[in-house]
Amino acid sequence: MAPPTTRRSTVADDQKHEPRPGPSAPGEYTQRRPQAKGLREALAPVAGFGVTFSSMFRPTVTEQYPRQKVPTKPRYHGRHQLNRYPDGLEKCIGCELCAWACPADAIYVEGADNADLPDGGHMSPGERYGRVYQINYLRCIFCGLCIEACPTRALTMTNEYELAGPTREGMIWEKQDLLAPLREGMLAAPHPMVPGTSDTEYYRGEVTGPVAEQVEWVREHRPDDPTLPPEPAGPQPEVRRVTQPSGRSARPSARKGAR
Repeated sequence: MAPPTTRRSTVADDQKHEPRPGPSAPGEYTQRRPQAKGLREALAPVAGFGVTFSSMFRPTVTEQYPRQKVPTKPRYHGRHQLNRYPDGLEKCIGCELCAWACPADAIYVEGADNADLPDGGHMSPGERYGRVYQINYLRCIFCGLCIEACPTRALTMTNEYELAGPTREGMIWEKQDLLAPLREGMLAAPHPMVPGTSDTEYYRGEVTGPVAEQVEWVREHRPDDPTLPPEPAGPQPEVRRVTQPSGRSARPSARKGAR
């Protein structure tokens, strides 16, 4: 048998949640929304067709795609892109947060340590970089949640929308397909970070380009790298002009032959 306190508490709760009576009599409905009158009241049943009727007399515009491509909006969510820092290092640190945030499980990331690269080279600032990066565009729903999860703004979305392909394997884009192209002045990774900096300076945007130490490192380890700037020209040979005294003949051998 339940204690009497339980019964009393149940009755109190029921009384607490009873609806409070309004200004009108119990059970009477009070209309608070203003009602249409006159012509608006007569046309109210067909008011929903107003948009349809207004569109019937507008000219139909058909986009002639793909012969005529209309530019997308600036914030259109298209193909992804892995960005770089101004000196050429990659922004992706292989943290896999984008893969965890993806609701369609379309992203696959494998991180690696920069310490495993030879001679102090770096693919990205800090300790880790993305060794493997794949996006399966057969699954991607272009929601942009991976962009919001990226802590270094390494992953962004471009305006490119033509992503169809003949095979399913071709719709899985690899890291080399997603990396942003090297701009003028950048050095292809791997190479050391800017001397005297850490990943914090990179995140703050204080690195504006490669320095001489990075260029020399790449020239030593990859002398045929196409991203290397041209070597400065060596010192020009000194040109000396020989002047002869005015009293001496310019062709003494000719004079001797004439004698």
